[in-house]
Amino acid sequence: MIIPEPIKCEIEYKGGVDNLYKKMPPEDELKRWSEIHHALSSPLRLKILYMVASQPLCVCIIKHILKVSDSKLSYHLSILSGSGIIKGTREGNWIIYSATEEGKQMIEGISGK
Repeated sequence: MIIPEPIKCEIEYKGGVDNLYKKMPPEDELKRWSEIHHALSSPLRLKILYMVASQPLCVCIIKHILKVSDSKLSYHLSILSGSGIIKGTREGNWIIYSATEEGKQMIEGISGK
């Protein structure tokens, strides 16, 4: 493989291509970060995360504030729940959503607070 000399020297200095590959996180960790970034890639999902990080909320309140259809809200809640940054807890006929500790950390990281 032909590569620019400065890049080749830097790679060799740092232990070679194999060492560069070994420094990458494990595949499952990369997949996890990919899921989280996907969950955070929608302004609507970010709004939901901000709301449930401030206090647990039922679906009806989230829907009322965001003015979205049931199916759209369900889709976005599913992505957020699937990524592990929010959780839904059944309380009687209600599902109450709240941010997980990881979700709260995401909000702190995004907002700098």
